[in-house]
Amino acid sequence: MNLTQTLLENKAAAGDKIAVRYHLEDLSYFGLLQKTRAAAGVLGSLGISNGDRVALLLPKGLEFIELHLAVLALGAVVLPLNPGYRPEEIAYFLFDSETNLLITDQEKYDELKNALIGFPDVPVLSIDGECPNCLSYRRLLQQTATAADLPYPTREEDLALLCYTSGTTGRSKGAMITHGNLIHNLQALHQAWHWSEKDVLLHALPLFHIHGLVVALHGCLLAGGTLILLDRFDPQEVWKTIERESCTVFMGVPTMYQRLSQAWGGLSRKPELKSLRLFVSGSAPLSEVLFQRFREQTGHTILERYGMTEAGMIASNPFDPERRKAGSVGYPLAGVQIRIVDAAGRDVRSGEVGEVRIRGNTLFKGYWRQAEKTAEAFRDGWFKSGDLGYRDPGDGGRLFLVGRAKELIISGGLNVYPKEVENVLETREEVLEAAVYGRPDEDLGEKVLAAVVLRPGAVLTPEDCLAHCRRHLAPYKCPKKVTLLPALPRNAMGKIQKQHLPDGPSLPAGLNA
Repeated sequence: MNLTQTLLENKAAAGDKIAVRYHLEDLSYFGLLQKTRAAAGVLGSLGISNGDRVALLLPKGLEFIELHLAVLALGAVVLPLNPGYRPEEIAYFLFDSETNLLITDQEKYDELKNALIGFPDVPVLSIDGECPNCLSYRRLLQQTATAADLPYPTREEDLALLCYTSGTTGRSKGAMITHGNLIHNLQALHQAWHWSEKDVLLHALPLFHIHGLVVALHGCLLAGGTLILLDRFDPQEVWKTIERESCTVFMGVPTMYQRLSQAWGGLSRKPELKSLRLFVSGSAPLSEVLFQRFREQTGHTILERYGMTEAGMIASNPFDPERRKAGSVGYPLAGVQIRIVDAAGRDVRSGEVGEVRIRGNTLFKGYWRQAEKTAEAFRDGWFKSGDLGYRDPGDGGRLFLVGRAKELIISGGLNVYPKEVENVLETREEVLEAAVYGRPDEDLGEKVLAAVVLRPGAVLTPEDCLAHCRRHLAPYKCPKKVTLLPALPRNAMGKIQKQHLPDGPSLPAGLNA
C-alpha cells in the first residue's frame, strides 16, 4: 500500500487529463507521473530509500508536489515544514527527526545555515541557485536517469508523513502518519464529499499543512480531478478564479471565509458561482455568524468538518446542504468511531459535554521516538483528542465542539466554554470576531476575558460588549474585561493563539496577525 501509487498510477493512463494548473502551465497526470519518476531518480541517486526522513522546506509550487510524491514512492517519509518557521524551530525539527535530507531553496538555506552550525551535517538539496554547500536539484535532474518504474516498497503500517504538532503546551512532537492512515481517510472523504474526476479544486491553502496537503491535494488527485494552484490566498483572486476556471470545490479556513465575505460586499459585479458545488471549512472553528452571513451572501452553505494532525479527518457535516448545521462538525466519517467521556474516562450521557475520544483506521502510529507521550495520548486504544464536545441525541448523535479542554475556563467552580461566549459577542453586527480566554484570578480561580476585533469603521466600546453579554449570558459566563484589538494573533493556518492574548489593554509587540 503506497500513497503515490494510489494517487497516480491508474490516472496516468488518462493521457492529457490535467492534474495541476499552476500559473500558465498545465501538467497532465501522465506528466506528473513522469516528473515524479524524474524526482525519484534524483533522490535515489542520493541514497534516499525506505524509512529515510526527507524534509521539504519549500515554497508552494510544482517542485513541492513532484518531490513530495517521489519521496513517498521511494518509501521514505516526508517532513513538511512551514517556510515561516524561524531558523531555530526548523533546526529543532531537523535534528529531532534525524532528517536524512533537507530540500529547500537558496533563500531559506541562507536564513537557516547559521542555525545549523554545531549540529551534525544534514545534506541539503536546493531547487534553485548554486549555494556552495547545497546539491543542485536542477543540475541533478539533467544528470540523473529518470526512474523507469517507481519501487513503492511500503506496507499499510509504514510511515508516510512526520508532521510536527504546534507545540503550544511544550516542545512540538512528530506525529507518525502511515500510508494506510492517509489512504483510508481519503477514501472516506471521497465517499462523504462525492469527489469525482469532473472536480476542479481551487487550492489557496499552504502545502506544508495537513489541510492543504492531505485533504485538498491528495483528495483531488485521488478523485482524478484538476487542481488550480494559487501561490497564496487573495479573496479577490479567489472569486475571479472560481468563475474563470469553473471551479467545483474550494477549501479554506475560517479566516479565509471571513475575508471572502468581506470582499463580497465590495465587488462591483458578483461572480457566477453555478459551477461551485462545495465550500469546505476546517483547521479552526467556524463561527455561526459567519456561517449564516456567507450563506445569505452567496447562496452556498459551507460544509464544516473536524480533523487534527494525529487523527486525520474525523467528522464531517453531510453532503446535503440542507443537513449542514451551524456550530456543528457533523458525524464521524467511515472508519472512525468517537466517544464523549468525563474526566475519569467514563462515557457521559448523550447531550452532555465531555472530551472527544477517537478510534479508527485513520489514527496515527504515535509520536516520533516519544513512547511516553504516545502512551499518555491513548487510553484503552482510544486517542484523547483534548477537544470538548457533545452529541445531540435528537439529531442522530451529531457532534458539536465547544472548545479545547485546556481552554476550558473554570470560574468560581463553574465551567465556561469560550465558544459559547464568542458566539454571543459575534452576534453584534459591529464585531468581526472575538476570542474568549481565561487567566488566573485570586478570587475566582480563573477570570473570563475577551478580545474583540471590530469591523472596519464600526464603533463599539468594551462596555457595550459587556452589556451585550450580560443580556444574553449567565453572570458567571460574562467577561470581566473586554479588550479591543486591531487583529487576533494567529498561526499559519488561522488558528487563534490564545496564549498570546493580552491581560491588559494592548497586544504585545510582534503578535499582530
